[in-house]
Amino acid sequence: MEKEVDIVALGELLIDFTEAGYGKDGMKLFEQNPGGAPANLLTVASHMGCRTSFIGKVGKDMHGAFLKRTLQNEGIAVDHLIEDDKYFTTLAFVEIDENGERKFSFARKPGADTQLRKEELDPTLLQKGKIFHFGSLSLTDEPAKSATLEAVHIAKDAGALISYDPNYRASLWRNEQTAVQEMKAVIPFADVMKVSDEESLLLTGKNSYEEAAEELLSMGPELIAITLGSDGVLVATTDGKEQIRGFATEAVDTTGAGDSFWGGFLSQFLSLNKAIDEMDWNDLRACARHGNAVACLCVQKRGGIPAIPKKREVMEFLNQHIKK
Repeated sequence: MEKEVDIVALGELLIDFTEAGYGKDGMKLFEQNPGGAPANLLTVASHMGCRTSFIGKVGKDMHGAFLKRTLQNEGIAVDHLIEDDKYFTTLAFVEIDENGERKFSFARKPGADTQLRKEELDPTLLQKGKIFHFGSLSLTDEPAKSATLEAVHIAKDAGALISYDPNYRASLWRNEQTAVQEMKAVIPFADVMKVSDEESLLLTGKNSYEEAAEELLSMGPELIAITLGSDGVLVATTDGKEQIRGFATEAVDTTGAGDSFWGGFLSQFLSLNKAIDEMDWNDLRACARHGNAVACLCVQKRGGIPAIPKKREVMEFLNQHIKK
């Protein structure tokens, strides 16, 4: 089957209510921002010119309608976004410290994103995607967990590149041990994997990112990218490892930074039209620099999707910061 879609992503689509100052009576204000890691990634890819499609579920409510409109406005296909009147759209309240780092509080008991069922999947779409991307938040609860695993199998059988991003949120799991076990269980299905610095150590029990990368590669993926915040990213394959430095900036809000990086990385990867094992280190560095640039621009604004830069901004940034 012809691969008509560049990236298909499945998972959470939610509202990030992000801290936005105080009202005149001193009460904290929150800003409604559309988000969710898979949706953030697709927004980057769409901005870069990729054909994208989202699979997931929101409530048939004001928040779900807003999120659907947001994806449509970003050029992401929503034919497989289900609006369910039995469940409320998932909400996340985001507290930001002075360094732009976040603390989350979820209203998800259950949220609509956890209620996607495998019989609601369209195998045809999954077979049309060049890349199928998923994260770990859709693995926390049934029936979304079974739907996610079914989608992975369908896409992989159809020859899609499987991309995985374990995204640890302690409050969404029964305990840390369960979280690690469940997040690790799907790694063998992944061809490429993005993981944060803290999550790489959590999943492997190693003391360094280099050791963590080696451990994760041993589980099956061909490529591991460990994001290191302002220090950039450690890219690892069976041929070696290299840290590609990030770009200096003052972070306002780090929401979506990792998703933005990975969306930029995968978009550049698609533009090369090569298999993972055909890429040399110049290719890998180009993908990482592209991802670093997108993430750097993203953290300069509040929110997830609203902070994601356009392609023109990214290209101008790279032209200014990378010597030709």
